[in-house]
Amino acid sequence: MPTKTTAKSTSRKRRPTDALAIMDTTLRDGEQTDGVSFPGREKLLLAQKLLGKVKVDRIEVASCRVSPGEQVALTEIMKWAASKGFENRVEVLGFTDHTASVDWLRKANCQRMNLLTKGSRRHCEVQLRKTPAEHRADIEKTLEYANKKGVAVSIYLEDWSNGMIDSPDYVYEMLDEYVKWPFDRILLPDTLGVLHPAQVTEFVTAILERYPSGVFEFHGHNDYGLGPANTLAAVMCGVDGVHCTVNGLGERAGNASLEEVVASVRDHTQRKVRVDEKELNPISRLVEVFSGKRTSDNKPITGRNVFTQTAGIHADGDKKARLYESRLSPERFGRDRVYALGKLSGRSNVDFNLDSLGLQLTKEQRTDVLKRVVELGDLKHTITAEDLPFIVADVLKAPKEETFELKSCVVTTVLGMSPTASIRVGFRGKDYEAVGTGTGGFDAFMSALRGLAPQMGLDVPKLIDYEVHIPPGGKSDALVQTTITWENGLRTKAVHSDQVMAAIEATERLINLIVQGVVGVKRKSTAE
Repeated sequence: MPTKTTAKSTSRKRRPTDALAIMDTTLRDGEQTDGVSFPGREKLLLAQKLLGKVKVDRIEVASCRVSPGEQVALTEIMKWAASKGFENRVEVLGFTDHTASVDWLRKANCQRMNLLTKGSRRHCEVQLRKTPAEHRADIEKTLEYANKKGVAVSIYLEDWSNGMIDSPDYVYEMLDEYVKWPFDRILLPDTLGVLHPAQVTEFVTAILERYPSGVFEFHGHNDYGLGPANTLAAVMCGVDGVHCTVNGLGERAGNASLEEVVASVRDHTQRKVRVDEKELNPISRLVEVFSGKRTSDNKPITGRNVFTQTAGIHADGDKKARLYESRLSPERFGRDRVYALGKLSGRSNVDFNLDSLGLQLTKEQRTDVLKRVVELGDLKHTITAEDLPFIVADVLKAPKEETFELKSCVVTTVLGMSPTASIRVGFRGKDYEAVGTGTGGFDAFMSALRGLAPQMGLDVPKLIDYEVHIPPGGKSDALVQTTITWENGLRTKAVHSDQVMAAIEATERLINLIVQGVVGVKRKSTAE
C-alpha cells in the first residue's frame, strides 16, 4: 500500500486570511464544450496567459492518452512551464489503468496527475461492474506506480454529488481509505451539476468535519445555473480550492465561471485569491476567439453590456451621487461604465455620452438631442455613443459639405475573378473616384477607399472585428446589421438589405466620425 504523506491541513478552523487555490480547467474540461478544440499553439498561449497573467494557481490542460497531438501540446506546455518554475502547476487527468496514464504524461515531462475514480456506488458497480474493494485495488496499483515514477497524484471522485445523495455509505467507505493514501488533494465534483447551495453546504461540511486533515477541492458544473453559487457555498464551508473555466466553458451547460467565482469570493468571503481581476476580461476575449463561442452580452463580469446603465433614473442617480454603483465596479476589471441611449434614456444618459465625446451643447440643444434619441429608440434602433454626432448634426442642421458622402458604389463579383468595387465619394465640396479589388466585395471597397484616402488627407484605421446579425426588430430575409470595430477604438454599425452595403455604410459613418474629431482609444488585436 502507498505510504501516507504528511497532512497538508490540520484543522477546519480557518483564519479569514486563508488562501483559496484556483485551478483552471479550461484547457481540459472546457474543451469538452461541443465544437471546441484548442490546437497545440492555442493551448500553449492560453496556458501562458492563465499562469503568467491571470495568475491562477494551477491549470489542468489535457486528458491522458487522448491523442498524439495532445501529448505534443502537453510537452510544449511543460517545456515553457519548466522555464518559468511552473512545472508543479500544470496537471493532467489520468485514469485507473495502472501504468498507461502515468507513462503517457511522464513522456511529456508532466509530473502531476488528477486520477479519475468513481464517487458513487452506481458508477462503480454499473459502469465499471466492480465492487468498491476491486475499484480501490485498481486505484492503489495506479497510485503506487505513479509514486514510483515521481508523479504527484490527486483523486477525482466522479459523480461525488450523486454519491452523497444516493450512497453516502459508499462515499465514506472509499474516503476512509483515500485519506490514508498519499494523495495531494481529494477533488469533489458535482459532475452533473445536480446540487443546490444548501446541499453543497451540508455535504462539504460533513466531509470536512469527518476528515479535518484532508485537502479537499470543489468542482462545480452549471446545469441549473448554480455552478458559481455552489462553488461559493463550498468556499464558505472551507474547501482548500475550487475549479473553474474561463467563460464557464464545459460540457452541457458548462463549468463554474472563473470570472464569476473570483469576483464572488473576493466580495462575499474573506478568503484570498491570487487572480489578477484586470486580466479576466482579456482572457475572456481570447478564449472567445480561440473557442469560437461568444459569451452573452449580459454575462456577469465579462459580458459586453454588464456595466451599461440603460434607465434614465439610474444615470441621473450616478450623476448626482453614484447611487447605482456597487463594489462590482468596472474599473476593477479594466473596463468603463457606459450609459445606453434609447427610449428609456433620460437627460443624464445623453449628458454622460456628450461629455465623453467632448460635444458642448446648450440645454435646449441637449433636450432636442434627447428627444431624437427617444424617438429612434421607440423604433427599435440601436443607438451608440458614436451615433450622437450624427444626431447632433441633424439637430443643429450641420452643413452638408462638412460630411463625407458615398455618392456611388458598384461592387462586381464574377466566378473565377477577384471582386471589384468602383466608388465615387464627395468630400468637402469635391468628388473623388477610384477602383479597387479584393478577396470579397467589402475588401474591394476598402481597397478603393484606401487608394483615395491620401488625396483627401484621411487615415483609414484597420478593421479589428466584424459582426453581422439581424437588427433589433428585423427579419432574417429583410435586413442585416453590420457592426465593425476599428483599430482606433470606434465602433460603427449600419443596417441594409445587403450585407456588403451595410458594411460600406458603417465605414462611411466611421469616416464622418473621424472628420468630426471623434476618436476612441486605440485597440490592440484580441490575440495579441
